[in-house]
Amino acid sequence: MSDSADEPRDPATGLPRYRTEPVSFTRRGGRLGERQQRVWDQLADDMVLDVPQGGPSTSVHPDYRFDPEAVFGRRAPLVVEIGSGYGEALSHAATEHPEWDFLGIEVYLPAVAQTLLHVRREGLTNLRLAVANAPEMLTTAIAPGSLHELRIWFPDPWHKTRHHKRRLITDAFAKIAAQALPPGGVWRAATDWADYGDQIAEVIARSEDFDGGRSERFAGRPVTRFETKGLKVGRDIHDFTAVRRP
Repeated sequence: MSDSADEPRDPATGLPRYRTEPVSFTRRGGRLGERQQRVWDQLADDMVLDVPQGGPSTSVHPDYRFDPEAVFGRRAPLVVEIGSGYGEALSHAATEHPEWDFLGIEVYLPAVAQTLLHVRREGLTNLRLAVANAPEMLTTAIAPGSLHELRIWFPDPWHKTRHHKRRLITDAFAKIAAQALPPGGVWRAATDWADYGDQIAEVIARSEDFDGGRSERFAGRPVTRFETKGLKVGRDIHDFTAVRRP
C-alpha cells in the first residue's frame, strides 16, 4: 500500500484525488432529459446544496458544514434520507410532515432532477438535496446528534459475495449513524434482499448504540416503483427500526 503522502492530490484543495475505501454506489451516466434540465435550471440553485468536494467526485470537503437553520430559514426536526432516488418517498414524507425538514442524499443526477419535479409540483419548501457520498456527509458535514431520523430505503444490495464489502449498512456505518442521531433518534431501513436483511439485523444487534431490529413496515413509506419491481419478482420486503440509546 502506498504512503498517503505519495497519493495524487488535487492542486486546489491539497486533498487526495482518489478514495482509499470502497463506496456503496457507482456513478452512472448523468445526462438530464429536457424536462429534467429545465427544472434543474429553475430550482437547483435553491434546492440542491452546493457541497464542496474533498477531492474525488461526490466527496465532501472536510471543512464543509451543513447548517439546516440557515438553509431552511427555521429550526425544525431534520430527517435525512440516504439514496433518495427519484424522490418518491422523500417528497411524500415532506408533504406529510411540513413541520419537519428533509435532506435527500443522492449521487445520480437524473434522480435528483426528478425529485426536483416533485418539489415543483407539490410546492415543497422543506426539502433539500445533496449530491454527495452519504457517510462523508454524516461524518463531517452534519452536526453530531442533530438528526431527528435517518432513513435508508432499499440501498444497493451488491448481491455478489465479492461485492458485499461495498454495502452501505455495516458495523462501521452504524457508528456513523449513531454519531448523527441524538438519544431517542430513529434509524429506519428497508431492503428487498433477504441476505442483506440478515446483515442489517446483525449490524443492529451487534451495535452498542442502538436498540431495535426487524419491524413492521413503516407506514410513512409509500410503495415506490423500486419496491414494486422487487415485489413483482417475488422478493419479500424487510423493514428495520433502531433507536439511538442514551
